[in-house]
Amino acid sequence: MNFLRGVMGGQSAGPQHTEAETIQKLCDRVASSTLLDDRRNAVRALKSLSKKYRLEVGIQAMEHLIHVLQTDRSDSEIIGYALDTLYNIISNDEEEEVEENSTRQSEDLGSQFTEIFIKQQENVTLLLSLLEEFDFHVRWPGVKLLTSLLKQLGPQVQQIILVSPMGVSRLMDLLADSREVIRNDGVLLLQALTRSNGAIQKIVAFENAFERLLDIISEEGNSDGGIVVEDCLILLQNLLKNNNSNQNFFKEGSYIQRMKPWFEVGDENSGWSAQKVTNLHLMLQLVRVLVSPTNPPGATSSCQKAMFQCGLLQQLCTILMATGVPADILTETINTVSEVIRGYQVNQDYFASVNAPSNPPRPAIVVLLMSMVNERQPFVLRCAVLYCFQCFLYKNQKGQGEIVSTLLPSTIDATGNSVSAGQLLCGGLFSTDSLSNWCAAVALAHALQENATQKEQLLRVQLATSIGNPPVSLLQQCTNILSQGDKIDRRGSKIQTRVGLLMLLCTWLSNCPIAVTHFLHNSANVPFLTAQIAENLGEEEQLVQGLCALLLGISIYFNDNSLESYKKEKLKQLIEKRIGKENFIEKLGFISKHELYSRASQKPQPNFPSPEYMIFDHEFTKLVKELEGVITKAIYKSSEEDKKEEEVKKTLEQHDNIVTHYKNMIREQDLQLEELKQQVSTLKCQNEQLQTAVTQQVSQIQQHKDQYNLLKIQLGKDNQHQGSYSEGAQMNGVQPEEIGRLREEIEELKNNQELLQSKLTEKDSVIENLKSSQTSGTNEQSSAIVSARDSEQVAELKQELATLKSQLNSQSVEITKLQTEKQELLQKTEVFAKSVEVQGETQTVIATKTTDVEGRLSALLQETKELKNEIKALSEERTAIKEQLDSSNSTIAILQTEKDKLELEITDSKKEQDDLLVLLADQDQKILSLKNKLKDLGHPVEEEDELESGDQEDEDDESEDPGKDLDHI
Repeated sequence: MNFLRGVMGGQSAGPQHTEAETIQKLCDRVASSTLLDDRRNAVRALKSLSKKYRLEVGIQAMEHLIHVLQTDRSDSEIIGYALDTLYNIISNDEEEEVEENSTRQSEDLGSQFTEIFIKQQENVTLLLSLLEEFDFHVRWPGVKLLTSLLKQLGPQVQQIILVSPMGVSRLMDLLADSREVIRNDGVLLLQALTRSNGAIQKIVAFENAFERLLDIISEEGNSDGGIVVEDCLILLQNLLKNNNSNQNFFKEGSYIQRMKPWFEVGDENSGWSAQKVTNLHLMLQLVRVLVSPTNPPGATSSCQKAMFQCGLLQQLCTILMATGVPADILTETINTVSEVIRGYQVNQDYFASVNAPSNPPRPAIVVLLMSMVNERQPFVLRCAVLYCFQCFLYKNQKGQGEIVSTLLPSTIDATGNSVSAGQLLCGGLFSTDSLSNWCAAVALAHALQENATQKEQLLRVQLATSIGNPPVSLLQQCTNILSQGDKIDRRGSKIQTRVGLLMLLCTWLSNCPIAVTHFLHNSANVPFLTAQIAENLGEEEQLVQGLCALLLGISIYFNDNSLESYKKEKLKQLIEKRIGKENFIEKLGFISKHELYSRASQKPQPNFPSPEYMIFDHEFTKLVKELEGVITKAIYKSSEEDKKEEEVKKTLEQHDNIVTHYKNMIREQDLQLEELKQQVSTLKCQNEQLQTAVTQQVSQIQQHKDQYNLLKIQLGKDNQHQGSYSEGAQMNGVQPEEIGRLREEIEELKNNQELLQSKLTEKDSVIENLKSSQTSGTNEQSSAIVSARDSEQVAELKQELATLKSQLNSQSVEITKLQTEKQELLQKTEVFAKSVEVQGETQTVIATKTTDVEGRLSALLQETKELKNEIKALSEERTAIKEQLDSSNSTIAILQTEKDKLELEITDSKKEQDDLLVLLADQDQKILSLKNKLKDLGHPVEEEDELESGDQEDEDDESEDPGKDLDHI
């Protein structure tokens, strides 16, 4: 500590000798006293002296205070005094009232004491361990001391904490402390800890810092909160700025969605306090950190997408179009919206659709451009609007086309009721305010950036300069204003208008041979440029000369030699004769050597301290870097090299055309592939739906089958066979009773026939006997009498025989008729037997009943068997099955109805039983009470009654648990 003693000795106004001795005695008491109270009192005294006599206390007491922290950790009071004393020694916060000549010396003291303290890394580790103590008098001074150490020597202390085990995690616990003072100072500590240290930033982020900080901001009231919200926002910026890992973690954790409530600022009458303006400004800056153009493009686009999906961009546009918003908040909101939409097509399309709440509604772009070309608006606001317009057009060919189309004759509103973006840009381009000229020229150049189509379309724009004169093209009007130079009295910078127009023309002509041809077609343009370049002007005009050289070089490099008088070779010869190649290249180099060129090339945002510094545009600086070298080569090239280069260009163009053709084919195939994939996915969905429906139907069919089989079992096989046979017979139109009756008639007719045959046989035998007796008679008389008698009998017999024959014939006819009917009945029976045979249910019954008939008519059945096989019809089988299914369904319905009735009856019976049990229980209770009254009155009660009452009591005891009784019932 020799250097500290030197500092002490060099002070002109040091402490008195008695005070130095007091500090020395206090240090001795701290070091040598055995009583804790004595040491505590000594440390408290040192604390009171440490603010006024910072140097002396620091020199003599620091080692003793550190020793107290190591040995007296059990006493929180002495630890708190020691930490407060060290804080007073190291911190510079109390030096505000000191004179300026001693401020630097005080800061040196703080850093020197900090260096002494952290020289032993164990001291920082000891301080981190003390922060784990929950006691307020230990934790709070420890937080303040560590914060002061980080402010004095941040990188060194950060490195010690980083290598300390669980060092950062211990500090993260401070955010969860219920005491707001410690929590708020913990936020300040983490601010100092995370400053410019990516490793610690990552550890803090993965220790759930985002969740805790966003909770604190929400609890404090978002933008309406106090200084705590500001501190949390600063800490969030430390964690996210230039830290791609933390930005990705913030996005993946869905924390962007939690930022939307920050920008719900309420109505215009709610007031804008200074703290609210500060908070909202920091919130807008935090959004810009996530979508900064310096971030990786993939990370930026993903954050832009999330901001649109959660409605954050819509909320920002609401603030943008609101009234009563402070100017600095409005400016920062415009810058924020600019970077949220920059290069992301979806956000750019949404911004193009936003309308201002005016009557009639106007697009937000038009309203912003009106502010940009209005010289009364603040300079920073005009710069913000220009940046917003640039970001809207960045990589947005659709937006570029919409802006250029507002200048074309077919889209201009003839009535003049509405002002378009193109009209505002032209008005600003040709106004008398140089800043408006520059802003409009740069804005129009961004509408042409990397878009050859719009460069050609802009050549069609015609302007009416004055009444009676023919209209001139926009390109011609720009060159006319450029050639006038300082002849027109303008407000602002002398060269700002010309620089803006030259940047517009360079952007317009680059990579557009048609525009170069139009430019060269005006015979006055090339002489003007060569004259500007060849003159020896002052330093202020050198930039204009360099831009003129760049424009002439572009006219050479992108020249397609369509104009005979201004071919590449002739322009090179003109430069060599009038300017000189070396002089031309020197003038071209004035652009990149300008002091404002490097500043504009750093960031896309046009951020200038004053209008005089507003010279270069960021995108134009990239164009200069791209073209400066190739123009230099083109100036020194010979005609043969130009021809070779032209051939190479043509080859490259052909190659590019082929590549473009294949790209288009691939794009179309990709579209077709996407359509086919969508069709396949649709068909898959339909297939899944159909499979689901089929599965449901199969399950339903299986349920019906199970129900049908269950009914078959319940009804019984015999009844089922009988019912099936009767249903089959009725279905074929024949009843079993009719078949039996017909069979009885057939048997009766057969018996009658046999009886008649027997009588006929007897008559024949009598006739034969009479004939034989007639031929053998003995006497004539007797024979005559007998012959006469026999002849009468013969006649009677013949007559009777004829009658019998006629009856026999009629019987035969009747028998034939009955046999025919029987055959028909057998055919019907066979058809029915066949249908029953398919079902396998009643074939055996029918076969047994028709055995006799089939035996007699087997020949007839054999003849008709082939016919039966040919007329089998699936429709009859289907009908039979359907009718059986219908009958089973009806049976199921009947059984279900009966089941429901039975369940209803069971429910009713249970209810009645419960009611009866309740009545019985009430009655038994009443009987018991009556018996008890009789006993009380002295009336004797029979033993059976007593037993019954005892049983009743037992039953009452058993029924104390109503749940068991109910379960039993």
